[in-house]
Amino acid sequence: MTPATAALFDALGDPTRRAIVARVAQGPVSVSALARPLGVTVTAVGQHLKLLERAGLLRSIKQGRIRSCELEPQGLRIVEQWAQACREEWEARLDRIGDVLDTLED
Repeated sequence: MTPATAALFDALGDPTRRAIVARVAQGPVSVSALARPLGVTVTAVGQHLKLLERAGLLRSIKQGRIRSCELEPQGLRIVEQWAQACREEWEARLDRIGDVLDTLED
């Protein structure tokens, strides 16, 4: 696992950050709008956002006094690629186990 992939999973390891990513995946949203349903302060959301931005999952835009966040699709593509690689590896392993079991039946 690369350091970038590890940072993504570290960022997604927290339920609050996963909730933020899920909400931002629906479309751009302000930091204060993110904080309301989470029951945390805007400052706390800001700290989570910094980590999510460093991991490449989100980007934020400041317009006047309002900071909004939007999804960075490339970050999720990295997670998708990692999951696909794991799936391929495990499918190959299971195929080999199936081959061994087939030879035992003969």
